[in-house]
Amino acid sequence: MLNVVVLMGRLVADPELRHTPNDVAVTSFRIAVDRAYSKSGQDKQTDFIDITAWRQTAEFVCRYFTKGSMIAVKGSLRVDNYTDRDGNKRTRYDVQAENVSFCGGKKGSAATGETRPAPSYGSATSTAAPAAPAYSSGADSDFQALPDDDGLPF
Repeated sequence: MLNVVVLMGRLVADPELRHTPNDVAVTSFRIAVDRAYSKSGQDKQTDFIDITAWRQTAEFVCRYFTKGSMIAVKGSLRVDNYTDRDGNKRTRYDVQAENVSFCGGKKGSAATGETRPAPSYGSATSTAAPAAPAYSSGADSDFQALPDDDGLPF
């Protein structure tokens, strides 16, 4: 089974750090995500998605993100069914964040042209990948031509 959600959007409000009775850090926040498709002549539509982050991920979000910040979230979808005060059955959907990342420039960095790699925080195995080598010469001396036959499986 697979339950993976990857989102990128802007925080609707400042996240607030809370603690459970067992002193586990948690924060809930909402992000606005624009839909990729809109009918011609209509404004773009936006979805507002609830996110919950726990422990160090929650502390990271509350320390470094504010209302309007662009954020990338990787996690899983959780569905809760409950009965409200009036006896109506309700369903609540939210994303349990496993990893969050910066995905916009620093405020004010557009004018200076400053760029930095986007750090992320999440599970204990969160390490930065090495940068890919840049090839600008355009030389193809390292490549070998393949025979032109129909024996390929695709």
